[in-house]
Amino acid sequence: MPGRKQTVSGLRIADVAKMANVAPITVSRVLNQPEQVKESTRNRVLKVIEETGFVPNQNAGALASNRSRLVAVLVPMLTNPLFSDTFQAIAEQLAANGYQVLLGISGYEAKQEQELLDVILSRRPDGIILTGTVHTEPSRKRLRATGVPVVETWDVSDSPIDMLVGFSHEEVGRRVAHHLFGQGYRHFALLSVDDPRGKVRAQAFLETLQSHGITDVVHHSFTELPALEQGREGLTRILETDSAPRVVVCTSDTLAHGVLTEAASRHLKVPEQVSVFGFGDMSFAAHTFPPLSTVRIDGKRLGQLAAAALLRRLKNGDHDIVNDDIGFTLIDRHSTRVQTP
Repeated sequence: MPGRKQTVSGLRIADVAKMANVAPITVSRVLNQPEQVKESTRNRVLKVIEETGFVPNQNAGALASNRSRLVAVLVPMLTNPLFSDTFQAIAEQLAANGYQVLLGISGYEAKQEQELLDVILSRRPDGIILTGTVHTEPSRKRLRATGVPVVETWDVSDSPIDMLVGFSHEEVGRRVAHHLFGQGYRHFALLSVDDPRGKVRAQAFLETLQSHGITDVVHHSFTELPALEQGREGLTRILETDSAPRVVVCTSDTLAHGVLTEAASRHLKVPEQVSVFGFGDMSFAAHTFPPLSTVRIDGKRLGQLAAAALLRRLKNGDHDIVNDDIGFTLIDRHSTRVQTP
């Protein structure tokens, strides 16, 4: 929109440009497309902006470019370090390219995500990054109809909305079952929470054990978000029905930490009397007593790949298929051991 000036308290882009000894278009690029400006020039302009307290009129910039410079990122929860690591990586990469991040906490209910998306889409974001691939049908239809670039993360799907960066939770469940069976375990218990991806891992785990002829798995599921007390309660329930040595597989490291805590309170030896396997390889997993066997997900790399895919689309109009499976790693520590059948 030629001739439009961005002003706050009388200070204009032209004033900043004059003080930085650059053209006004250079200041605009520093604000909206910093990657296109030489670092030394960009730093000089940013120094003037910092010293003067200049605040650009983002509405004017959005009208001129038809861009909001806003990306919405939806995560189920921030108390889980896995999601916070991914969000941090996304936010840093987007900020380095001149985008602001709108964070939404969607929980584990697709209906709650739908309500949040209704609000977010009214803000006209340039892109949206979602956690998971389970959405309501109205959400899927609306996201596709708007044409806003979408990256789904933390899962894989045969029919993504747009771009996808994640890993297979079904494969996690299968691999954990095969791995522990191969170590000699024959007596299993499972603790899970009511989230869609955890359910997929749990179901694949149980089905794989069935293929090995193991059908007597004690399974307790909790409806709340994963918490240490649920792990403690879960082991208590298990021991009330069966005191035989077993491996307790948890769909979250938080649950597994609770199991270890309850085992310690009962003076049960780990892994001699009860073994424990988690999911996530959270920051505490290597430092529990004993250290926790688990599944490692590189949440930071996942966030970086998701942000990079979105930025390519926004910068270049790149419509290449993005369907990246980052995989996972099984980590054996001292909470499990090789057993003889």
